[in-house]
Amino acid sequence: MNNKIMIYKFLKQTCILLIFSFVLFSCNSNQNDFKIKQGDLLFQNTGTDEIDNAIKNVTATSLSKNYSHVGIAMQKDEKWFVLEAIPKEGICQTPLKKFLNRNKNKFNKSQTTVARLDKYYQPYISKAIVYGIERLNTPYDDIFLWDDDSYYCSELVYKMFSTQNIPTDSIPFLTHPMTFNDSTGNPMPSWVTYYKTRNQPIPEGIEGTNPNLMASSPHIKFVHDYENE
Repeated sequence: MNNKIMIYKFLKQTCILLIFSFVLFSCNSNQNDFKIKQGDLLFQNTGTDEIDNAIKNVTATSLSKNYSHVGIAMQKDEKWFVLEAIPKEGICQTPLKKFLNRNKNKFNKSQTTVARLDKYYQPYISKAIVYGIERLNTPYDDIFLWDDDSYYCSELVYKMFSTQNIPTDSIPFLTHPMTFNDSTGNPMPSWVTYYKTRNQPIPEGIEGTNPNLMASSPHIKFVHDYENE
């Protein structure tokens, strides 16, 4: 009887180990088999300098990660790029490898997460890409205004879709009044300095968007995290 119990326990433990190994192998296979697609959104933690942290501090959500940058994947001549709006360069198409290497964690993994729009929005992606390409070399909007001739990162992605024939209430991303205040309702010192050096008033309450607001959209699904590769 004792031998039967021991055999039963051994078989049970073996089965559990095999199941665990299979699940682990499947997860690793899914990560390694990932292929980026046209129109994928690449959310990035771009750094830890004062403004990057300020962006994350005033836009933080309940997401497990908080982001300070977003771009959109595009393929050209069988090579992958990211359409994005970044300081100094404005709107540009950055090689995917360069984008992923921009900011890595201590384990040399890219701090980039990929999200994919729902099936409903897939037919709009080609025109969204054209919108971005037509605006290459347009200046970066370092004042974060909405109605001018320059773009910040999430503004570009938002307008790639909002300028198409999509019903207003069906645009995949939201806008809301921007705030540059801390939890006490006072302007964050980093933002006070930022706008003072540019001789501009802080655009508190002006309509806009940000990477974290986009990342919380119910119309996207996160499909890959390069930090887990």
